[in-house]
Amino acid sequence: MSQSTLSAQHAHGHEHEHQSHSVFGFWAYLMTDCVLFASLFAAFAMFAMQTAGGPTGKDLFNLTDVAYETALLLTSSLTFGLAMISATRRKSGAALAWLFVTFVLGAGFLWLEVHEFAHLIAEGAGPQRSAFWSSFFTLVGTHGLHVTIGLIWLVVLAVQIASNPEMNERELRRLACLSLFWHFLDIVWICVFSFVYLGSVV
Repeated sequence: MSQSTLSAQHAHGHEHEHQSHSVFGFWAYLMTDCVLFASLFAAFAMFAMQTAGGPTGKDLFNLTDVAYETALLLTSSLTFGLAMISATRRKSGAALAWLFVTFVLGAGFLWLEVHEFAHLIAEGAGPQRSAFWSSFFTLVGTHGLHVTIGLIWLVVLAVQIASNPEMNERELRRLACLSLFWHFLDIVWICVFSFVYLGSVV
């Protein structure tokens, strides 16, 4: 076996090992995020009735707007899946188009969330009003912060794909990690919608 063949095999093995470490590290990060959100959900459950005589979630939550937020985020998960399918087929143009749609849907979700926060604060239900509202803003705001980070990450990857339309394995791996992150945020939001909004209104 030639020296060049041995070198190529060694480089391939090193790259495969690096990919495995990267994916494992990202899964470890997602597990820490699970612990973070579990703690925030537990805090919200603990303070669910601590409104200090102020408005409750049942008084102020608008489930119609929250349903729109949910629809936008869940649809963005679908469009991200279509972007991944296009990327694995090395169709960079289609991947970029679906990533753009995903960005628009995610930005729309954030806009509705900021609008909701502004409405709640205007109604006297800011995070300083009671323990209930403090835990609500912390939980939902943390999720919104993660969505913001995801959108920034999405833009960075879109720029990389646009500059390298052939899309190597490293870019596909990064896109796959972001896909895991995005779907994770969808799962967290379903829990927020069910536990925080529906649980407070019903």
